[in-house]
Amino acid sequence: MPLLLLSLDDTLLDRAGAFRAWATDFLGRVGAPAYDLDWLLSVDADGMGSTWDVAEAIKERYGLREAAIDLVEEIRGELMGRVRLDPLTACALAIAEDAGWVPVVVTNGETRQQEEKLRKTGLDRYLADWIISEDVGVRKPNPRIFAIAAERARMRLGGAWLIGDSPEADIGGAAGVGMRSVWLHRGRRWSEPRYAPTRTADGVIAAIAEVMASR
Repeated sequence: MPLLLLSLDDTLLDRAGAFRAWATDFLGRVGAPAYDLDWLLSVDADGMGSTWDVAEAIKERYGLREAAIDLVEEIRGELMGRVRLDPLTACALAIAEDAGWVPVVVTNGETRQQEEKLRKTGLDRYLADWIISEDVGVRKPNPRIFAIAAERARMRLGGAWLIGDSPEADIGGAAGVGMRSVWLHRGRRWSEPRYAPTRTADGVIAAIAEVMASR
């Protein structure tokens, strides 16, 4: 039974789409020009930065008197309310599990926030387990977090695959422990010369199909 490690945000769940939808509504509410959407998306950097930094940048740009903590809570709450589990993704996970794969999420982030996403979307029902960086004290691409995932699943990393959208955190992390990987390109070109994904796909369903076809 091989191990299938998966990233969470922008792999299994469309965080980028949820943030874009909130950002569009928020900018309309404060009367900002439409082109500020690109600025706000760059500040968010696909969630790689701190939500507190995003809130502070918004306050400074628009001269808001609102407390940063209120903006942080709004962003987090809106994302939680907008993110959804695609039924086809759930189906693909179920098929992979039926075929003998053991799906485990490995994600960077805050434990409370990431677990809430897993449970509210129902994604937790399609996973054997999940590893969250804050909970284990180590972040992707550190090899230790992948070792912890294997330990939790009582499996070895040998023969495992990783699916993710981050060149460094996911694909670089997989390369660091000798795992095969599928990179979700999201319209981007691969530009990292030090390592490369085993496969490339345009979405998690296609990625899971690539992994299953590898056996």
